[in-house]
Amino acid sequence: MAVAVRGGYDKSKWGLPRRWSYATITPSTRPATVSVLGREYPTDEMTNVSPTILSKLPLRLHTQPAHPLSTLRALIESHFPSYAHISSLSPLVTPYQNFDLLSFPADHPGRSVTDSYYVNKDLMLRTHTSAHEVDVFEKGESKWLLTADVYRRDEIDGSHYPVFHQTEGARIVSADPNGMKEIEDDSAMLQAHLQRSNIIIEDVPHLSSTNPCQPAHDPKHTELIAKNLKLSLNSLILALFGDHVGATPQNPLRVRWIEATFPWTTPSFEVEVFFRGKWLEILGCGVIYQPTLDNANVRNKLGWAFGLGLERIAMILYSIPDIRLFWSQDARFLTQFKQAEITTFRPYSKYPACFKDVSFWLPENMDIHENDFCDLVRDVTGDIVEDVKMTDSFTHPKTSRKSICYRINYRSMDRSLTNDETNTLHAQVTSGLRDRFGVEIR
Repeated sequence: MAVAVRGGYDKSKWGLPRRWSYATITPSTRPATVSVLGREYPTDEMTNVSPTILSKLPLRLHTQPAHPLSTLRALIESHFPSYAHISSLSPLVTPYQNFDLLSFPADHPGRSVTDSYYVNKDLMLRTHTSAHEVDVFEKGESKWLLTADVYRRDEIDGSHYPVFHQTEGARIVSADPNGMKEIEDDSAMLQAHLQRSNIIIEDVPHLSSTNPCQPAHDPKHTELIAKNLKLSLNSLILALFGDHVGATPQNPLRVRWIEATFPWTTPSFEVEVFFRGKWLEILGCGVIYQPTLDNANVRNKLGWAFGLGLERIAMILYSIPDIRLFWSQDARFLTQFKQAEITTFRPYSKYPACFKDVSFWLPENMDIHENDFCDLVRDVTGDIVEDVKMTDSFTHPKTSRKSICYRINYRSMDRSLTNDETNTLHAQVTSGLRDRFGVEIR
């Protein structure tokens, strides 16, 4: 809807500067293999994983004691004590696991090399925890939480990062009177708890013409499953956010449900919470798409699943302003946190920004995807860049040549950058644009 050892990475065999990515490397310069978590894998025309991304694979922030993501994971797991808790699966999956088993259409944009990281055409970095959903169900788990690092090519700003962490939860029961009785009894207990709590819930129908029951399901069963899903997640949200809004009868926690559309659930919903003066999207969920359970050889059962991003919720609860901070090794960040405690982040400094522009003409009949440009910037600068924005794009009326200008905001989270350091990094970005994409710097 999910103790690592640092792996070595031999950049020298690429003949490339430190932190370069593999995207757009021509067949003549592409090495035969790439090292991922200590193993060699063959490359092909789909290979686009970069050294910067591969360096993140062993870190698994959700397992590091006292880290905000680890604390948040543990709090969620403690709310579902009877569920299996899974957090150690490899990030390497096949496109079949990541997309096909979950009924993603063949033309889904997530399959593109501009959106996902591929080791080769047969192996990729998971883009969501749902890549393991079928495997977990196939092993016989009926109630489980799965937390993992996931990877998507993305823009650069304070709330986007190519690596983030998800927790996915799921529950299935038998599609018979015993299974429905189990769900009804659980829902009754959850409802009694919520009625005694300081929470206001803006609900939507469990089923509607725009959020229908699946053809393979009994609508009465779907209603019961959707109700249990909502009650379970309302209870979780109350546990995570209630204490932090000081929920009282005069100031209750407010939660609202919205109809949604996902490839892997029907009916589907999004959930928002009103926190610090605005509505915030927290998670997506729904009744599990029956073909997913069929692919797991799970028969005569149905259930629900949800998925949430840990960084998004942690940024809200801890008041962490920049997603890059989760990866900081600065003691001023790390020593602020203790396991099992949610505290407000205390900014230790705000170093000055340094904006630099780079303008260039594209080669004839060629374009550059913004994610390719952002990968280049990350590979050259690491986490030094705060954001990247396109400020201009035009086509020359006489020559039909296309020109693009990006503004890069250099700002370290931990120290002041010197002019010489920033100029050197920017020169490397400019050189990389020219060498990799064949652009003409203006």
